[in-house]
Formats: sequence, C-alpha cells, structure tokens
Amino acid sequence: MKLIVTGSIIFNKKKIKIKKNKNIIYFKDIISNNFSYTDTYCDSNDIALLQYTGGTTGKSKAAVLTHKNLLSNVQQVYNWIKPHVNEGEEIIITALPMYHIFSFTVNCLTFLKIGSENVLIANPRDLKSFLKVLEKKKFTVLTAVNTLFNLLLTSSRFKKINFKNFKVSVGGGMAVLSETAKKWKKITGTNITQGYGLTETSPVVTINKIDDEYNGSIGIPLQSTDIKIINENNVELKIGDIGELCVKGPQVMSGYLNDTDQSFDSFTSDNFFKTGDIAYISSNGFIKIVDRKKDMIISSGYNVYPNEIEDYLGNHPNILEAGIIGIPDKNRGEAIKAFIVADDEKVTSSQVIQYCKEGLTEYKIPKTVIFLQELPKTNVGKILRRKLRDL
Repeated sequence: MKLIVTGSIIFNKKKIKIKKNKNIIYFKDIISNNFSYTDTYCDSNDIALLQYTGGTTGKSKAAVLTHKNLLSNVQQVYNWIKPHVNEGEEIIITALPMYHIFSFTVNCLTFLKIGSENVLIANPRDLKSFLKVLEKKKFTVLTAVNTLFNLLLTSSRFKKINFKNFKVSVGGGMAVLSETAKKWKKITGTNITQGYGLTETSPVVTINKIDDEYNGSIGIPLQSTDIKIINENNVELKIGDIGELCVKGPQVMSGYLNDTDQSFDSFTSDNFFKTGDIAYISSNGFIKIVDRKKDMIISSGYNVYPNEIEDYLGNHPNILEAGIIGIPDKNRGEAIKAFIVADDEKVTSSQVIQYCKEGLTEYKIPKTVIFLQELPKTNVGKILRRKLRDL
C-alpha cells in the first residue's frame, strides 16, 4: 500500500515535511503528464483507508475500512437515491469537508458514480459566500447537518433563492430537529430526509424514503443491513424497547487500527457492531435514535436523553440552538444544565425554565441555564457536549 500526500501536513500547528520514497506518491506527480502506473491486484478485503472518528465523546480512533466496506455502501446509497435522480444531470451542494465520512461516501463517491456536478463549499460558515453559490447554481441536492440547515434558515437572503430545481435534502451527522425540518419544508419545498451512520459503517446504516414527510426517525436499514437492539447484558430486546443499536452488514468496519481490545468490545458475539447509540424500533419498522449512550443523564433515578430536551427547546421562537448535559448533583445524582444560543438578549434563564415546565416532565427540566454566543462544534457542525462539560 502506498501513501498519497500533498507534500506536507499541518499537525498541531507544526508543518511536517514528508520525505519522498518508493512507498509515497506526491499528488502533484499524479496529476502531471509524466506520471505512469501499473495495475496492481487489490483484494476486496484490503484496507482502502483509515477513517478517524469524530471524537465527540472521547479520543478519536482509526476505523479500518476496506474496499468492500466503501463500495458496498456506495452501491447501497446509489440504489436508494437512483429513482429520484437523473444520471449526469444533478448538481449537489457539498457543504461538508470531503474528509468527513458522510461527505466522502455520499457526496463524493456516490454522486461521482451518478455523474453529478459536485460543488464544494469550503467554508459554509461564511454565509455570504455560501449564499452567492446557492444563488448562482441551479442545485438539485444538498446534504447538511442540523446546525447548517438552521444557519441558512436565519438568512432572509436564503429565503429569496429560487428552489425550482431543488428536489433532495439529506440530513445526517446529528439529529435533525422537528422545528428545523418544518421551517425548511416551508421555505424550500423539500423534506429533510434524515439518515443515520457512523464512521465505522462507511457510514450509512439507515435512511428514510425521500418522499416521506419528516417523522423524527432515522428510517429503515439499507439493503443487506441487519440491525438489533440490545440491553446492557447483550440480550436482544423486543420491538419498542429502548437499548443500544447494533449493526451488521457489508459496510461495517473490520475493527480499529492497533486497538484489539477496543475492537473486541465493540462487537457482539454474533458479530454485530455496537454503535453506542440508544434507540428503539417502532411497530412500523422505523428506527428512532434516543441519544448517545455516553450522553445519557441519570437524574433522580430516571434516564434523561439530551436530544429530547434540545429538540423541545428548538421549538422556542427565540432559541437558535441548545446543548444539554448532566452535572453532578448530591441530591439527584445528576442535574440538567442547558446551554442556549438565543436571537434576543432579553431572553432570561427563568423564561427558558418556565418554557420547559410547560412541556417537559419535572425531572427533565434544566436547573441551570447558561447563554452563549455559539455552541462548541466539530468541523462539520455537530455539537460537542464534552466541550460543554469542560465549560
């Protein structure tokens, strides 16, 4: 296996020079007219890439993804979207970095297979420049995370864009909130089709039908993908019971690089990958994510899931974003703390708590409310709850 590099790497703010040798090929040489290569046999189980996890709940790990993993997922996603696209005619807006597994597999590889024009938005936080692209391009597909959908919805200029050609919106990376989906449909005319995946699964595991209205679920499994819900004793649960979501399929990684113990702990005895996400299967077969297992709060003996409270707060007319964590409490075990980004500085902590009292049970109501200008996020816009805990 050879490593392809651009010449140097920026790591921890230090520039590291990489010396050329027979196992390293420079990208500038590949695109030159003088580059030549010979065909090399590649097995489907050979390593295609080491994809690092986002590290939202802990240390980032290198998931070992094979050619079979990636090609399987590309074909699975292609089969899902094929009835809704015209090959060679689509224009997809990629507002996520290509090194993120969602963008890499869905936007890059799958839409490359479709023959689409792929428009990379290098810095989606530069809303002015982003909107210029959206105004110029007759885009048909856009993929994003909930925070990016929200950012666009805050712009009056975005609401004036011509959405005549726009037909598919895909949300992933984090939970799409109900209020966001409702506003998006009203302005753009498209549903946000929510899917679910992980770095370890190349990434897509489940997704909704494009024509379906937003339902808060992550959809149904892609073909050749099996899922089950287990309890803490690894016993499979019944339909409707809440537990850890587990996945088996051709897109699931072989393990983590140089971490045999972590790899072993991440799989059940019958080779299902344990996702670390708490979920349940509804009676109609759709899967609903409750929250990350590591983010669950135990308050007064009750399980509290931050996603539910964040979703509820998202319906408040003056709350743009919300992040929920648990903090130690000698009486309750954990107390709920809310971090809020509001569009009106007159919004107070007591108003937020009163709003929660109107729609949440007592043990789910935040005891503390902190206002921030912006919530800490990953490079793709996922809220970093571990950073909130540091605060």
